[in-house]
Amino acid sequence: MSGKFITFEGPEGSGKSTQIRLLVEQLEKRGLEITCTREPGGTATGEQIRNLLQHDAAGEPLCDRSELLLFTASRAQLMDRVILPTLGSGGWVLCDRFIDSTMAYQGFARGMDLTTLDAINAFAIYDRKPDLTILLDLDVEAGFQRLEKRYADSEDSHDRFEREARAFHHRVRDGYHKLAEREPERFCIVKADRSIEDVAADVWNAVNGALL
Repeated sequence: MSGKFITFEGPEGSGKSTQIRLLVEQLEKRGLEITCTREPGGTATGEQIRNLLQHDAAGEPLCDRSELLLFTASRAQLMDRVILPTLGSGGWVLCDRFIDSTMAYQGFARGMDLTTLDAINAFAIYDRKPDLTILLDLDVEAGFQRLEKRYADSEDSHDRFEREARAFHHRVRDGYHKLAEREPERFCIVKADRSIEDVAADVWNAVNGALL
């Protein structure tokens, strides 16, 4: 039996990691085999690419096309090594970011051609889209307030995308809404400006209603 594939999307600070963890707990209680992964990353190759994309590991600026192709290279590796084999064996995959991040960040925010991005994404994912995409929607300023609190308590600092101008992030959020309008049967928008428990309840209801 084929497994199920759920992706989590949203602007910076929207709480994807927390909600993925809580959903895993719910699904595992029901005896399901769950694999969690992330983009970019999720494989040895992908994690090296993540270091280039998020943390300027190469020491030189990335042009927009290189950025796009690095993301999709990581994605293709993740599909081949993790996602497709897991789904084929009946497992469930939860992924922190996927194709819609490319559309929102490189498409709507950077202004790259959406038709081109659709084609590149389709090639990278073997035409296997997620069964459900949870969009955790949050105001841009609220998201950055969360990030400031997070970084105040750790030694980490803003990554390459978090350092982009606020206008960039507003285009990302607007782009996500346009993507949800384009594929309403796949997307579920969950307001992320509430308590963790309330958000988790809506996430669970979406998954339960769509896939269980």
